[in-house]
Amino acid sequence: MRLVIDMNLSTDWVIFLQGQGHDAVHWSSVGPQDAPDEDIVDWACTEDRTILTNDLDFGTLLVSTGASKPSVVQLRTDITLSTHVGPLVAQAIARMEDELVAGALVTVETGRLRLRSLADD
Repeated sequence: MRLVIDMNLSTDWVIFLQGQGHDAVHWSSVGPQDAPDEDIVDWACTEDRTILTNDLDFGTLLVSTGASKPSVVQLRTDITLSTHVGPLVAQAIARMEDELVAGALVTVETGRLRLRSLADD
């Protein structure tokens, strides 16, 4: 899967996700650090990348605009370090890959995954 890691997450996520076989980049390597969420969404859509974030604004933005892409994986855990929740995120991406390809908002919480299809909205 092709992912872009939001500024609010460590660049360590890139290494972790690449180790899982994903094509991952951190936003800081492709765009300005102070870019508005809309710019990140536009870039991710153009580049066919899923956004990994712990910012709820991306999900709100996609749902409010009725967009079906890009997909978003949002972390809702107390600790967002890849060393702590990386395996949980990797499992979520693997389980929800088809949905993410189609357009989805996946919320990763400790002990729970939530899915909202963007393609059906």
